[in-house]
Amino acid sequence: MDGAGAPPGGPTGSVLTPLRVARDFRLLWSGATASLVGDGAFLVALAWQVYAMSGGPGGMSLVGIAMTVPTIAFLLVGGVASDRFERRWLLVGADLLRALAVALLAGLAIGGQLQLWHVVVLAAFYGTGSAFHAPAFDALVPEILQGERLTQANALDQLIRPLALRLAGPALGGVIVGIAGAAGVFLLDCATFLAAAGTVLMMAPGTREATRVGDSAEPGDTPAPSMLADLRTGWRFVRGHAWLWATFASAAVAYLLFMGPVEVLLPWIVKTGMGGSAFDLGLVFAAGGLASMATALGVGKLGLPRRGITYMLVAWTLATLAVAGYGAATAIWQLMLASAAFNALETAGTIVWATTKQRHVPSQLLGRVSSLDWLISVGLLPLSFALTGPVSGAIGARATLVGAGILGAVVTLAALYVPGMRVLDDRAEAAHRRRLAVERRLAAAAPATS
Repeated sequence: MDGAGAPPGGPTGSVLTPLRVARDFRLLWSGATASLVGDGAFLVALAWQVYAMSGGPGGMSLVGIAMTVPTIAFLLVGGVASDRFERRWLLVGADLLRALAVALLAGLAIGGQLQLWHVVVLAAFYGTGSAFHAPAFDALVPEILQGERLTQANALDQLIRPLALRLAGPALGGVIVGIAGAAGVFLLDCATFLAAAGTVLMMAPGTREATRVGDSAEPGDTPAPSMLADLRTGWRFVRGHAWLWATFASAAVAYLLFMGPVEVLLPWIVKTGMGGSAFDLGLVFAAGGLASMATALGVGKLGLPRRGITYMLVAWTLATLAVAGYGAATAIWQLMLASAAFNALETAGTIVWATTKQRHVPSQLLGRVSSLDWLISVGLLPLSFALTGPVSGAIGARATLVGAGILGAVVTLAALYVPGMRVLDDRAEAAHRRRLAVERRLAAAAPATS
């Protein structure tokens, strides 16, 4: 399943087309959407509850570490498992584990027994479930959809996530916390996980067989003797394709440079640097969410560019450069513009990246490759957060954001010049020229045969 010569998706529908044409995808995404709304509400309620118990940011930092460390630790295991076993059952298991964790949080809160150590432990189980869910979900989608429908599905993903996690979910969480307390939101999130598991169970049984893939990932190879060997197989595949490992490497450095500064310093710029309010910060986030959604609709309608890797890295370079705009801004509306630019460009590149992975990574390896991708996305976040404080203390918050944006953009653009990085673009361009040549020959022959 190399698919290197497959043409990019064209303007043959909208981001909603996969929901209309594929029942299993409709089931998968109806449950996933409900779960994302629940997660958006959960994050608000969790912060509210933890701050009420701890009285300061230290408690929330501890909970954040408890949630992310298990995710990092188990992502590779989750990737191997999603290539070995039926991916639907992994999704169901991950959803049930997280449902149990938030149900226990709700029960302890309702009973007045909830303590910070309870939250820390249950957050670790929540993060473990996420580690198994993410690669299995990524690898299941191309089992259901092919061709241009994958582009539309990935655009739909980038449309729904900001809508659910940044807009609808947090708004709903704030309302429910005000009415029923954090426990009410925990119960809601539990219900959405159960709904997601239920919709997955309603899907048709998977057609792929659970396999253990050998070193060359070809049919008939000797099965790998262990999960560790399976993981090595996935890593060898990544190492053998520059467009994978160079993207991973550049993303790791770029995330290290700008993720912590954006998360930590952007609220500080709004509150302290500009004297803004929480509403102003919400406007900045909302501008990014709306821009992301608009971009997803556009890409889903128009399809992928022919030179996808080049498009992706240029878009991500400009997105990272927009981080410098946070540091240079002197007014809220300027922060909103920077947020819109960052999120729109990040979304455009992400849709191309997800579709490229699904088309060009063999299905039996996709879970492991996706787990490595997710690991890169979150693996260096603790270090990025740890460095943000001392660096911004030494050179200032604005200089830190400007430097992070510029350096991150340089690193991202440099990946485009790694030997072999644009091999998929070159193949797509060659296939396009062959199609044009065939069309010209057919057009030239038409008068003679009429």
